[in-house]
Amino acid sequence: MPPTNPRINGYSFLQAMHRDGFFPDHVVDQGRGILLRLCERIEAEQPSDLTALYALTHAATEEFNELEADIETTAREEIAEDFWFVAQAYGFADADAEELVATRDW
Repeated sequence: MPPTNPRINGYSFLQAMHRDGFFPDHVVDQGRGILLRLCERIEAEQPSDLTALYALTHAATEEFNELEADIETTAREEIAEDFWFVAQAYGFADADAEELVATRDW
């Protein structure tokens, strides 16, 4: 089921990567899919605290780790920023941006 959060529905994930011809469209689409599935899981599981949120973001980060060969330095920051946006959109104002993607290999 697609996310219902209006902030998520009005947001374009990985926009800078999409505009940059360096990144293949299929890789950007895979990344967007990971972030949208994260949103779906947050809505379905409704984590009650940061520990529960971090468990979900770490799982999504592991999926991004599979794309590591196709991710470069500037993309890493954009991906992390989008994880932070998701946390904020779901009311986790105190989320630590680095902890959201703590399991990253990129």
